[in-house]
Amino acid sequence: MIDRSVPRRVLPAPEPRGAAAVPAALPVRPRTGRLLVLATVFVCAACGLVYELELLALGTYLIGDSVTQASVVLSVMVFAMGVGSLLAKRLRHRPAFGFCAIEAGLALLGGLSAVALYASFAWLGESRPALVAFSFAIGVLIGAEIPLLMALIQRIRRQDAGGAVADLFAADYVGALVGGLAFPFLLLPVLGQLTGAMLTGTVNAVVGGGLVLWLFRRDLSRRARWTLVAANVSVLSVLACATVLADDFERVARGAVYGAEVRVAVQTGVQELVLTGPPTGSPRSLDLYLDGRLRVSGYDEYRYHEALVHPAMTGPHTRVLVLGGGDGLAAREVLRYRDVASVTVVELDPGVVRLARTDPMLSALNAGVYEDPRLGVVTQDAFRWLRGPAARNRFDVIVSDLPDPGITPSTKLYSQEFYGLAARALRPGGRIAVHAGPLATRPRTYWTVESTLRAAGLQTSPYSAGGRLSGFAAGPDRSPLRGSDAPPQDWGFVLASREQAPPLRVDRDTPGLRSLSTRSLQDAARDVERTRMPGLPPSTLPHPRYS
Repeated sequence: MIDRSVPRRVLPAPEPRGAAAVPAALPVRPRTGRLLVLATVFVCAACGLVYELELLALGTYLIGDSVTQASVVLSVMVFAMGVGSLLAKRLRHRPAFGFCAIEAGLALLGGLSAVALYASFAWLGESRPALVAFSFAIGVLIGAEIPLLMALIQRIRRQDAGGAVADLFAADYVGALVGGLAFPFLLLPVLGQLTGAMLTGTVNAVVGGGLVLWLFRRDLSRRARWTLVAANVSVLSVLACATVLADDFERVARGAVYGAEVRVAVQTGVQELVLTGPPTGSPRSLDLYLDGRLRVSGYDEYRYHEALVHPAMTGPHTRVLVLGGGDGLAAREVLRYRDVASVTVVELDPGVVRLARTDPMLSALNAGVYEDPRLGVVTQDAFRWLRGPAARNRFDVIVSDLPDPGITPSTKLYSQEFYGLAARALRPGGRIAVHAGPLATRPRTYWTVESTLRAAGLQTSPYSAGGRLSGFAAGPDRSPLRGSDAPPQDWGFVLASREQAPPLRVDRDTPGLRSLSTRSLQDAARDVERTRMPGLPPSTLPHPRYS
């Protein structure tokens, strides 16, 4: 019989095995130590998000198609973070050593990720495998941070797991906010992609290594302590050397991409501008790249700009609007007509306009149009500007000189909503000429543009023009091809009006016309019509149709 008058003694639950069972011997009070760990979480989260944004930005810049690159980077990194969290379980008995080693590796990989991606693009011509590999590796290391930090904060003072997780994630999310804002507003414009990533890696290594090697140094054996010191010093030395050599590396890599004759390379707040070609001589030797993609080839740009502009000018053209075209080349064709009273160029990047004004070769190519008093410039997003009252019922001709349509930031500039705003800006009888991308290689995209214009209430006349170098072409040494070596391609255009499908013709008396005639336009229109893809849905802001 059990004597219930004697109280039972309740034994405490056994402590878990490993280092986490014994409170750490810290050089500061537990409260201060806990704050230092949370501050480290804050900094590491900021660095981790900078690495992520760096991969996103560089992937979009080098590969294009921002939606696809964002999807690849984010999905791979989130998956890898789960893998890293599982792998961190193997280090839970040595959280201090494991965390310091992970931060050293993360600082090295994250700091050099931009250099590696750019080198892959410059010398191998393909950066997608490197993008996926770095996204996975960095994601694994980021995913391993929180479990180990959880173990470290419990080493300072045991507390409820829910409260510890809440504190860690609060610091993590606030740090991510700071890193997310610092990247576009501080690191990218001030330091650039390469140096910004290296500085972030340096901060990551210093903070992660400093926390462990000072606050938790008594958790480490002498051998482990010196191993971590050597690893962190090596990482910092590599990042310092890479930072010193960043300008030289960028110059050599840019030469591998663009050829040896890079004259101007400018990173604006919008994109990278590169001009190649000799500083003197014929403007036909000039090439202009925007974010790594050839936008202007002096060799044959006149074919493109004549075909874009002149069919739209056969009718009233007193007031003309050019959307994009900050290089001044479309405006050059417009200003050939003496009866043009005003030309308004709406360009997002003031750096392009500044280059077109000041660079002698580019200014010679555009015939110094920015000196013409009839030309005015608005540096604003074209979509936003068209929504304003200044654009309504103002223009006889609108020339849409924009990058190829695709799932990029320019997608909205090829949407039904955009063309509806453009139609609203036309005077009665006005016409809009749209660059719709290459017809031969992307016919579905071209006919989607045409379908989108019709959905916006416009009547269309599709046509194309032959030319060279409408995209990036490179020789065996990856330098741009010119002249007869370049592969022939085509440019696709659509001419549209609200009232009726405008006729495709050019005035015989147009001064300076070199490559265009009414017959060539009509022949091209018949060829284009044979490729028609009927029934394509229009592209809208909530449902973009380009790929």
